[in-house]
Amino acid sequence: MDELVLSCPCHFGLESVLAGEIKRAGKPILLVSDGRVSFTGGLRDIAWANIHLRTAERVQIILKEGKVYSFEDLFQLVSSIPFEDFIGKSDAFPVKGYALKSQLHSVPDCQAIIKKAIVSRLQDHYHLNWFEETGPVHQIQFSILKDKATIMLDTTGAGLHKRGYRKNANEAPIKETLAAGIIDIAKVKPYTVLYDPFCGSGTFLIEAAAKALHIAPGFNRRFACEQWGLFSDGLFAEERKNAIAQIKRDAPFKAYGFDISEECLELSRDNAKKAGVLPRIRFQQQDIKDFTAPEGPATVICNPPYGERMLEIKEAERLYREMGRVFERTQGVNYYIISPHEEFERLFGRQADKRRKLYNGMIKCQLYMYFK
Repeated sequence: MDELVLSCPCHFGLESVLAGEIKRAGKPILLVSDGRVSFTGGLRDIAWANIHLRTAERVQIILKEGKVYSFEDLFQLVSSIPFEDFIGKSDAFPVKGYALKSQLHSVPDCQAIIKKAIVSRLQDHYHLNWFEETGPVHQIQFSILKDKATIMLDTTGAGLHKRGYRKNANEAPIKETLAAGIIDIAKVKPYTVLYDPFCGSGTFLIEAAAKALHIAPGFNRRFACEQWGLFSDGLFAEERKNAIAQIKRDAPFKAYGFDISEECLELSRDNAKKAGVLPRIRFQQQDIKDFTAPEGPATVICNPPYGERMLEIKEAERLYREMGRVFERTQGVNYYIISPHEEFERLFGRQADKRRKLYNGMIKCQLYMYFK
């Protein structure tokens, strides 16, 4: 198959982090845009991206792009795509997507037109009047933004943040892909000593350990495209074998997780065990007021509670003041704190050396960085 255009959506604010992951692997970047990075590659690169990328949400093949001002334009655009190269005669091909700021604004109508165009194309190729769609799923995704339509084929299935170790979580977990991005920004290395004083379900600790030990985030899960005929030659098995060979068990990385809730600590231990990194992490029940800034080179990363109701917000503000007291300026100790509270720096007691806007789901946050 010819070289494909691959597109990976990501959290807003992590575009440069994801682009860095792709560049370091020697893949040619095509475009970095809001919440998305695209690059060129083949089938092997699809396997690599799904297994190795830490901050991508999924891996999509861009099939075609073009301006559409009418349903006829959309039909012609979609019917020109060689879907027969990907979809077998018994395969399923559901359609979903969105339309914004465009003349075609009805999503159900767009779905129907796209489905009709694909069926028409496949009918001509397979000489069938009816498609059972009982085979492997080929999820067609579309976006129509300012009259520009992008037709994509999802290769991932369940989002890449679903690593497989966190089947249970606390009430306000941070997404694994966002945690991995913050860990990249914090420059966690194989020799880093990491602390999380609000460890919750252990996501920061686990993602940091996995990065330090070079454990590929997707080596232990399956992806939708593995069921397609295109990938019957063992590409994914080979890429998993390569990923396992790259694990660095001799890395000196270690981490410490604290939480006031013993239930959260048990959850963190269980998740760390599932992820295969439990020996690298020590857990201890502790209130933030008893936290002691580590000595020597260390990194502190945390997602403190912020609350949604007034009493919860007041309690969160008390925690921020306490953090400002116990997160002492110590040579070689860096702090990375994600919070949506607009007055965090005032409550914490000092301005961040650097800030970065990020989104935790739909919540606008800032990553406050203290490293001077």
